[in-house]
Amino acid sequence: MKTSRRTASLMATAASVLALTTGCGQDNAGTPSSAAQNVGATAPAGDYGSSGIGSGADNGYGADGNQGSGADPAGKVSVASIPKLGKVLTDGQALTLYRFDKDTADPPKSNCDGDCAKTWPPVPAGDATAGAGVDKALLGEVTRSDGTKQLTVGGWPAYRYARDRNAGDVNGQGVGGTWYALAADGKKAVLADTPGLSTRKDPKLGEIVIDRNGMTVYRFLKDKAWPKSVSNCTGACIEKWPAVDPVKADDTRGVQKKGLMGFTRPDGHKQMTVDCWPIYTFSGDKAPGDINGQGVGGTWYAVAPDGKPVGAPK
Repeated sequence: MKTSRRTASLMATAASVLALTTGCGQDNAGTPSSAAQNVGATAPAGDYGSSGIGSGADNGYGADGNQGSGADPAGKVSVASIPKLGKVLTDGQALTLYRFDKDTADPPKSNCDGDCAKTWPPVPAGDATAGAGVDKALLGEVTRSDGTKQLTVGGWPAYRYARDRNAGDVNGQGVGGTWYALAADGKKAVLADTPGLSTRKDPKLGEIVIDRNGMTVYRFLKDKAWPKSVSNCTGACIEKWPAVDPVKADDTRGVQKKGLMGFTRPDGHKQMTVDCWPIYTFSGDKAPGDINGQGVGGTWYAVAPDGKPVGAPK
């Protein structure tokens, strides 16, 4: 009897550990039929917000009517140190260069045209040279839809931001959750000591989760967490609410470790979860500290450190 009780105890402990570490089930490599439905596109607009791409005076790109010039030559592309951000790429005028998450690097392709390109002028490739800290082999070019050549860094098309006026300006960092300053290797420029997920004390909401760029993280009440994480925000919805990329558990601070993992979305991309729930940022948040997504459509809420939606109806 003693051996039997000990065995049962060990089995119970093992089950508890397994539930703690793999609470979301296996990685959602296969998409359940319920996740394949484009809930975000068919639901009322309020479900994922009216701000962001294609709406409002800023067209979702952060424009304020000052469109800048895309014709200015790139000149010498160099690395500059920005106090609040770290090392970023700059052009010959010392203006910060950016990349767009909706572009692709392999193969290089720009998906920023029309009003977007007025707010984020493409950097011409013609006279670009490698300056201090830049590997010449990473500089290239891509042919845009209008036939012009745009500079690429590590395959990523490079842009300026119309609101940057002076050397050292990084007003485009994190805009819409899709625009980021370029690092020397073509990746997104972020401070090395900034965790992928952490928390901050919001004066209205209390302790909430933020991403590496300080942007508020949200949950969608129409998603599922059990037995597998499922995102029901696709199509137009995911444009308004960009999915948070997976980060390692040891690259977080202040966030509950249980259910902290990545899963595969219906579109094949990986997304991060907190307490097994998919997490997002909001394109309507333009700067760290913004909480414009809170309560949108009665389905979007900031995330508490334990993964619960802050202020959601019970």
